[in-house]
Amino acid sequence: MKKREYDEDDVRVRPGKGSRPRTRIRPAHEDAVQGFVVAVDRGRYTTLVEPERPKGSAQKRKQQPQRRLVVAMKARELGRKGIVVGDRVALVGDVSGRPDTLARVVRVEPRTSMLRRSADDTEDTDGIERPVVANADQLVIVTALADPPPRPRMIDRILVAAFDAEIDTLLCLTKSDLAPPDELVALYEPLGVPHVVVHKGGSLEELRDHLKGRVSVLVGHSGVGKSTLVNALVPDANRAVSQVNAVTGRGRHTSTSAVALELPESGWIIDTPGVRSFGLAHVSMETVLAAFPDLVEGTVDCPKGCTHLGPECALDAWVAAGNAEPARLESLRRLLSSREGMLDDTASPPNQNP
Repeated sequence: MKKREYDEDDVRVRPGKGSRPRTRIRPAHEDAVQGFVVAVDRGRYTTLVEPERPKGSAQKRKQQPQRRLVVAMKARELGRKGIVVGDRVALVGDVSGRPDTLARVVRVEPRTSMLRRSADDTEDTDGIERPVVANADQLVIVTALADPPPRPRMIDRILVAAFDAEIDTLLCLTKSDLAPPDELVALYEPLGVPHVVVHKGGSLEELRDHLKGRVSVLVGHSGVGKSTLVNALVPDANRAVSQVNAVTGRGRHTSTSAVALELPESGWIIDTPGVRSFGLAHVSMETVLAAFPDLVEGTVDCPKGCTHLGPECALDAWVAAGNAEPARLESLRRLLSSREGMLDDTASPPNQNP
């Protein structure tokens, strides 16, 4: 039998293991099945595997595995590559989905988007960039109009993260039976952010229209009614809900991990744990500016290194000359200030008590 020859660049000798070469060529896993990551829990990835295309006779088609949830672990060959909810992955091994079976994730398919945040709050001070979800095409910012009061600076920061990820945004205002939405709606009108207004027990048809056929990630701080919304949209979701603390005005983290849930009308929503801050250390100033094409041209005359926040900025003259609306410049500077952490995330909108 002819001994296999190895290319010098593809092998290395393991110390203490003799001279048998170990190949660096990884298997292609051409027989791997595709899965959609719907939950992540301590190194275990719950994936949805769609039924394969029918092949062969009618009898064989009946024997084709049906849509199923497959629990998997990450293959060693992926190294430190992260896997998050929303990822589309390739699975090998036992992909039957039977209880107590475990498949392997051998490949993470190219992502269409990645929502990230940097840890900059009191709970996470390492400054490390953290992926939130992959492949979402819409970010729904859920905020209550009262109990707890709105935090527009938090909304600003989440909007910046959405601009960075190139994800569409939707502002979902809850608890409209407790306070009117007018001031908050007016605050974001110059940004062109669409919005829906809902309250507990009210109609969700407008929200459903925005979610239909899309992969939407729901983000908001604790106590804004995010889990209540999810339970109404997906009746069998059974997401835990909590009351807002009467002293601090904050809610408890009832959702402890992100999870993707399929909507009855088509589409997916990804519920995420409540956040108390949304770090933006990974987002460049140019990314924020790109969301304001009507102002970009006005920055040509800005001095080198201009932050667009000081009196030396040329944008004031640009707007004064009638080239853009003053509200747009105010919004840009609000987002840039939020990116720099110059504004308090707990600040309330104008004329609204905290």
